[in-house]
Amino acid sequence: MMPMTTYQRHMESERDTERFAGELSLFLRSGMLLILKGELGAGKSTFARALIHALSNSSGGFDVPSPTFGLVQTYDNTRMQVAHVDLYRTSSDAEIQELGLGELATNYLLIVEWPQPGIENLGHAKLVIEFSGTGSSRDVEITEYGASTGLISRLVKAREFLSDRGWDEAERQFLDGDASSRRYERLKLGKSKAILMDMPSKADGPPVKDGKPYSAIAHLAEGLRSVVAINEYLREQGYAAPEIIEYDIEAGFALIADFGDALYGRMRANKENMAIPMQAAIDVLANISGRSWPARITMRDQSIYSMPGYDTEAQLIEVDLLTSWYFPHIKSKSILNNSAQEYQQLWKNVLGFTQKQKPVCVLRDFHSPNLIWRPDQSGLQKVGLIDTQDALLGHPAYDLVSLLQDARIDIPAQEEESLYAYYVKKRQDSGSFDPVEFARAYAILGAQRASKILGIFARLAKRDSKLSYLKNLPRVSIYLERNLRHPCLADLRRWYEINIPEAIGLNT
Repeated sequence: MMPMTTYQRHMESERDTERFAGELSLFLRSGMLLILKGELGAGKSTFARALIHALSNSSGGFDVPSPTFGLVQTYDNTRMQVAHVDLYRTSSDAEIQELGLGELATNYLLIVEWPQPGIENLGHAKLVIEFSGTGSSRDVEITEYGASTGLISRLVKAREFLSDRGWDEAERQFLDGDASSRRYERLKLGKSKAILMDMPSKADGPPVKDGKPYSAIAHLAEGLRSVVAINEYLREQGYAAPEIIEYDIEAGFALIADFGDALYGRMRANKENMAIPMQAAIDVLANISGRSWPARITMRDQSIYSMPGYDTEAQLIEVDLLTSWYFPHIKSKSILNNSAQEYQQLWKNVLGFTQKQKPVCVLRDFHSPNLIWRPDQSGLQKVGLIDTQDALLGHPAYDLVSLLQDARIDIPAQEEESLYAYYVKKRQDSGSFDPVEFARAYAILGAQRASKILGIFARLAKRDSKLSYLKNLPRVSIYLERNLRHPCLADLRRWYEINIPEAIGLNT
């Protein structure tokens, strides 16, 4: 594999080496291979220990032994599984193969000291880090290969962005994000706090339909401009989207206000009482539904951002994820063309019912990972809204079903029914509202969303090796089956029963 880019850096002290390891840890992910080269005393082990500690968000409170004698040392108390390997004492390919490094390279971050021939063929994303010098001062040269290409450039640009804005001395901590390629850090500088959002503009993917990529058809945000436009407009309307303190759209970085850790999903996991926070979230949705929303937003720089509509084309390309990814995940084969075409037609027959109502802002990810409880605030400000960049104009039932049929946490059917009734009453009390039409749209969009998510989670597992999402499939299947009970979806339900009953909890 030919190297793509090389980066050099001088370390004045052991502390410099440890800081660089911590900085690099913010950009790493499972499935990557780090090869550490250099003579004895060049700093490989110092770097490896600091890196593993940084990946645990630990201040050094656990031991990181050298794997010289055990050859492989694994860690599960880090934000990703890590395997630290020392091949100094190996002498043959057979010994290396017995260690099972090929399997580790798939699901672990693999850190290898004293690499032997052949080790560089592992993994699709690789950094070769070569240390030279002795004592505390040393030089480091990093060469990127494969899918790792661009990582160091991004690291340098992030550092420059922070330095230009006076945050170069901030403590930087990895912050769990979502299933996307966006990256987040929590920053602390004295008493000041902020979130660094790293969202470079994405190149168009391969065309999937009519010469257009998936992201264009589904109206997914492809850069930071969407974040700035939607967040600032929501704030203007009185909603609690985080303030964007600084940003560079071209570079793809933003400093965003830190709303804290009281995520709805975390509160659920801690078994906190969610009655008031959930009602407050529904108050936000009812308020959104009662407003008129423009298709064009004037941004801070006076440019115009056009908010797309949640049209049938976008809805159809999303439900196709079930036939493209979930079906082969379950069946170990591709779906037949005639079955896929029937599936598309059945969806076309019902999705039109969700296009007739006056559209409102649909955040599309109004669920537990993106809602932050702010009990010290009042009114709409109690519910912090993050991950808003994919907002568009559509039917208000979509965000309600996102909240009440959360793909990552259990929402009991009784709680869903109670909160749904609370929403309906809020809408009826505030003006004209058709509960029959809304119930139909809720079922259709609930089934559409569940079908999409089954496909997304299967794709994350297959394409991105994010196997943890598979544990959510049974929950989403329950939601799908529940939505397909609506009379208007009877024909679609029969299609699922015949073609992929596993999607609705049958034959499992």
